Amino acid sequence: MSDWDAAAYHRLSDPQLAWARTVAARLQPAPGERILDIGCGTGRLTAEIAERPGIVVVALDRSSAMLAEARQAHRLRLVQADATELPFEQAFDAAFSAATFHWIFDHDRLFEGIHHALKAGGRLVAQCGGGANLRRLYDRAARLQESPGYRKWFVSWSDPWRFEGVPETEARLARAGFAGIDVSLVPMPITLDGAQAYADFTTCVCLRHHLERLPATERGRFVADMTAQAAADDPPFTLDYWRLNMSGRRPS
Repeated sequence: MSDWDAAAYHRLSDPQLAWARTVAARLQPAPGERILDIGCGTGRLTAEIAERPGIVVVALDRSSAMLAEARQAHRLRLVQADATELPFEQAFDAAFSAATFHWIFDHDRLFEGIHHALKAGGRLVAQCGGGANLRRLYDRAARLQESPGYRKWFVSWSDPWRFEGVPETEARLARAGFAGIDVSLVPMPITLDGAQAYADFTTCVCLRHHLERLPATERGRFVADMTAQAAADDPPFTLDYWRLNMSGRRPS
């Protein structure tokens, strides 16, 4: 699987940055704290938090392209690692994440690793895609994948995301040892500014795994087919995002 187009993501990720700011607001970072950003991407929010006096932020991502873009755009403490193999033990007062956990399949191992990385009393505040996230978009993509014009390139396809719900997330956080657990699922649709914006955003973010399966000569047609269907929505060019919010604390 190829890496992200990090430069494009940095340019297009205003929705993800807005969601991440809501996570940071719930986190309420305080002077003197060490904070782990899991799935920092290109570091746009990480840099905002790191600018606050007295806060140390370590930004972690498994994507070398994302970290290279973050390194170019900001001065940050960066770590390349898989979120299910966190190399930390009781090192942080808080961990946060936005728009990352749905790309990780083993949530039990993820939450166990975060629990180990937090100090006693440390907190987790995170948000990711959940529930019916992008169901309309991905149902349309599935129908295209199964159509005669595309079917041969999607043999053995499996979805690369995991959109969890509230009960299973609550149970996993509890098994990992968290207390004070709070999980909720809320709709957060975004409407993009026209066909080109929709095509650019979905190419970079939502459909990149689909496009990797296609020869370069077919990718534009696939995106154009998806964009034409989105033009008929009400409102047009709207992505049906749902966000799974979660928080918990490692007991003292």
